[in-house]
Amino acid sequence: MAITDSYRPRRSMLYVPGCNKRYLNKARELRADTVILDLGDPILLDAKEQSRLNVAEMLKDTDYGKREVVVRVNDLDSPWGEEDIKVIAPLSPDAILFPNIESKEDILECIKYLDDAGGKDIPVMVMIESPLAVLNAKEIASASDRIICMILATSDLISQMYARTTQNRIALTTSLSLVILAARAYGKSVIDGIHSNLKDTASFEYACRMGRDMGFDGKSLVHPDQLAYANDAYTPKPKEIEQAKAIINGLAEANASGRGTVVVDDKLVEHHHVTAAKRLLVQFEMMTELEESI
Repeated sequence: MAITDSYRPRRSMLYVPGCNKRYLNKARELRADTVILDLGDPILLDAKEQSRLNVAEMLKDTDYGKREVVVRVNDLDSPWGEEDIKVIAPLSPDAILFPNIESKEDILECIKYLDDAGGKDIPVMVMIESPLAVLNAKEIASASDRIICMILATSDLISQMYARTTQNRIALTTSLSLVILAARAYGKSVIDGIHSNLKDTASFEYACRMGRDMGFDGKSLVHPDQLAYANDAYTPKPKEIEQAKAIINGLAEANASGRGTVVVDDKLVEHHHVTAAKRLLVQFEMMTELEESI
């Protein structure tokens, strides 16, 4: 089955700094569903232009296999954003990730600039990283069919909310839910933010499973050591696969005998459960296909 934007696995989206050629090459071997070649904020100012050249070289000459390859550009109003797009657009990455999107007007301006630079066929992703962006998530998600994914920048959001990072993520739960609702309302993929404490694996694993249960498609990452935890959390388990098949078959048999509902594993099953079960099976098939190619 071919990978499509709507169901494409994005369990793990790894930021790879454009300033480091070794990391850019190493990403070809990592078990990440998506690699984000990063030209943005983490790059030192005096390394911005070299990073752009490095990423352009990678896109021209490097095979990342079936992994999704995304480039995060700098803000359009920065000294580097416009040139980033001019250089990257002709190289046709799988998507361009635009940072600091806070309104419909912001993303439409970015898309117009991308189109003018020769990137009319390139899908776009948006970063949601401020209180205003969260409050405007609905208008951002509905702004264009070109938007395929919304990515939370939870570290930035925590800072701008004057909040504190806790294991239960209590300060973020409302914001996470609002962005998930906006993304799902308009058929977009939605990805949880990074976990910056690289040594606190217990909290990271908790965050992955919390995000999965809330409805995220995956998690953005800043270190390869986090890949295994994110991939495991967002991969359906054998019991879930068996249950999905039982739900589909159970309701089909019930409908064939003239009944509109059925009980599977002591739970009432209706048509929306079958839709969710079919989606899970398609996504699992795509995850398996991707993993076998790495």
